Amino acid sequence: MTDNVHSFDALVVGAGAGGLFAAARLQHAGYRTLVVERLDKVGGRASTDDIEGFKVNNGAIVIETGGITEQTFAEVGAEFDIRSPQPPILYRLGGKDVDVSTGGWGFLLGKLTRQAAKIVKGIGSARNDSGLPGDEMTTAEWVAKYTNNESVHGIFRNMCGSVFAVGSEDLPARVFLTYFTRKSAFKKFGFAPQGTIGIWESLAAAFERDGGQLWLNSTVTKLTVSNGIVTGATVERDGNHVEIACRIAVSDIGPAATVNVVGEENLPTEYLDQVRRGDRPTSMITVNFASRDKLISAPGMLSFANTKRLCYVANFSELCPEMAPAGWNLYVGTAVPQPSTGDFDEDVETQILLDELRSEIAGFDTARVLSINVTRDGWPPQRAVSGFDLPNATPIGNLWNVGDGVKEYANGGTTACAETAQIVVEQIKELFPLGAAATSS
Repeated sequence: MTDNVHSFDALVVGAGAGGLFAAARLQHAGYRTLVVERLDKVGGRASTDDIEGFKVNNGAIVIETGGITEQTFAEVGAEFDIRSPQPPILYRLGGKDVDVSTGGWGFLLGKLTRQAAKIVKGIGSARNDSGLPGDEMTTAEWVAKYTNNESVHGIFRNMCGSVFAVGSEDLPARVFLTYFTRKSAFKKFGFAPQGTIGIWESLAAAFERDGGQLWLNSTVTKLTVSNGIVTGATVERDGNHVEIACRIAVSDIGPAATVNVVGEENLPTEYLDQVRRGDRPTSMITVNFASRDKLISAPGMLSFANTKRLCYVANFSELCPEMAPAGWNLYVGTAVPQPSTGDFDEDVETQILLDELRSEIAGFDTARVLSINVTRDGWPPQRAVSGFDLPNATPIGNLWNVGDGVKEYANGGTTACAETAQIVVEQIKELFPLGAAATSS
């Protein structure tokens, strides 16, 4: 059965972070926008599940404050309820949890190596283009120029994992150094008290308040292309095939999946080859656990110098007791497997993470493990290694990708999704101004 055609200015495929940022911007600018999401909730790979009363994040756990994300919420009039820990991160160095927030790189590295001054100088020189290494040098190789100290390598390895969801042996040093010298570098962040889904529900509410339509439990099975442009889509909804007409389409399902709904026959071979090469998702393993006892002193994140896989443990309950039933403390421990791209042994890598949690977190053995999540392949923490992203534009003139497969250089996470949405919507406003061909439903 096929319903009558519904017409919109813009169709957004997917209600993950990038899709919602783009949709909220479009609708707020006056474009009649439809978001189609196959799941029964918003947030995609950065959402939240309820597990016996615990609000367990299934992807992104922290949200940057003071940057493009918060700015987007302000621009579209969405509530931005984020609680920021002080200090944001403690580092476990030599068995002690150390606050380095006021001392910076010099203080952090000075705790570990006599080569600290040289490394800090190398980081500082990256503020100029002449001080940046070439794209072929990895972060691990860059650190090895200065020291073989395994704790220093552990700090950099875990920073790469925490920010970019990839190992230091896979992340270009140029990306790492650009991020920490020229980008926001996640200096300020916090947790959402209802789990990360809380901010996406807030953004979706602003989108719908402005007149946008959000269809959950619905799937775009095909984008219709005619004369080189997207003219609409077929959507499976409530057992029906619904036809959508649109002037503009934005995809938040990743470039490879976008190719599938567009059809390879509608795209040039060069672009298809580019997408295949760029489809290089990263991987992470997370253990969500809870305890009656408080297991770490860090009010936000605890990072490590001497772990092989465990990047950090986050403490949600200190600031957001709403995320757990009364009397419980909620935590997550996250690791990047080896290799962090491509195939790996899930059982072996998960066991390494569990062993390191037992070693580093006193009381973990008596904690309640709520879930163990492996995000990889078609459901990854990042669709592309930062520095190897595809362009947001496609050969189809009114179709764009947003999200973490088309990030700007040296960015990552939901912040990168907000940035791609801003860039794409500005292009849409320039190329497809309102009033040229208004639609009605």
